[in-house]
Amino acid sequence: MELKEKLKILADSAKYDASCSSSGSKRKSNGGLGNTAFSGICHSFASDGRCISLLKILMTNCCIFDCKYCLNRKSNEIKRAIFTPEEVCTITFNFYRRNYIEGLFLSSGIIKSPNYTMELMIKTITLLRKKYHFGGYIHAKAIPGSSEKLLKELGLLVDRLSANVELPTDSGLKLLAPNKEAKKVETIMKYVKENRTKHFVPAGQSTQMIIGATKERDLDILNKSASMYKNHQLKRVFYSAYVPVNQDSLLPALERPPLKRENRLYQADWLLRFYNFKVSDLLDENNPNFNILIDPKADYALRHLEEFPKEVNTCPYYELLKVPGIGVKSAKRILKARQVFKLTFGDLKKLGVVIKRAKYFITCNHKYFIDSKLFQKDFIESNLVLEEKNPRKKTYEQLRLFNE
Repeated sequence: MELKEKLKILADSAKYDASCSSSGSKRKSNGGLGNTAFSGICHSFASDGRCISLLKILMTNCCIFDCKYCLNRKSNEIKRAIFTPEEVCTITFNFYRRNYIEGLFLSSGIIKSPNYTMELMIKTITLLRKKYHFGGYIHAKAIPGSSEKLLKELGLLVDRLSANVELPTDSGLKLLAPNKEAKKVETIMKYVKENRTKHFVPAGQSTQMIIGATKERDLDILNKSASMYKNHQLKRVFYSAYVPVNQDSLLPALERPPLKRENRLYQADWLLRFYNFKVSDLLDENNPNFNILIDPKADYALRHLEEFPKEVNTCPYYELLKVPGIGVKSAKRILKARQVFKLTFGDLKKLGVVIKRAKYFITCNHKYFIDSKLFQKDFIESNLVLEEKNPRKKTYEQLRLFNE
């Protein structure tokens, strides 16, 4: 099989794995090709967590497992391929030289055994680092069930590792992926957390959960994420809306992936990590799933209207963060600006506050944006839903090289 055809098959097979991110690494090339330092040779590496462009491929889409939701499961009749280590290096090197990519995301189906698969990946990345002197970003998928020795070898070669929990609960995993064990993923996460250094997995670890393949509630999913952030210091939990690629009686009959639900989970995840929210603030047994029509922060505010409106000229920092439309940067700007003068709604807009959302939950100099009698749940909710359904369209014009 030609290399071009292999690339087409194995890049397409990797598209369902969302767990690649490149934040936090400062690997230097030491005279080789590429790097991920903040002032890179070819590309700058952003400290704000944005992903650099990665070549995302599988080592092979052959697999000894038969996970119900996976396109590459052994019982599917699909075209199979496997890269040699040299082929992966050739592709990565040539793509990088042409400025198509800045790094590599390498995962794999399980071929022969977890240890054999890990050895193949380690051989590939060792060749890329040592022979091709590639100093760019590499994210690899650790294979659950492989030995601690191989995990250590791989961790010393890459910037980030990920071990996918796949499904939010052990019962869901047993149902749809009977060959996999949740404790093996936990073992990898625990090892990475306890041994992480500037040389071993310097950019930390991440994981992925498939959303909608099983019947877990958003509350169950978010509790699982919060637990992993706390216990294993994950950099990211990626949520992947279930894509119906297989026919099976154990799988849900969906017409399309639950993308809106995925989006709500990402928004809630952000609130947990950067806005000092707890899972119990967002969901509980009475409200175990997110409101699809309104984002989690606005939904929280509507369910806790007794805490609002907040006076922006006196409100503490973490209370400001609870206001829809006020982010971390704008909250810090508010704290700084109000030391000099009293803020108005016009001032807030200049500071980057999303006024169209925030105005319902704040006062400026103890004045509501319109009649305070309209500070009612039904009025606010209907306007927020309308805004989300029909956001104002923006038109953009490409910049010209020369002024006319």
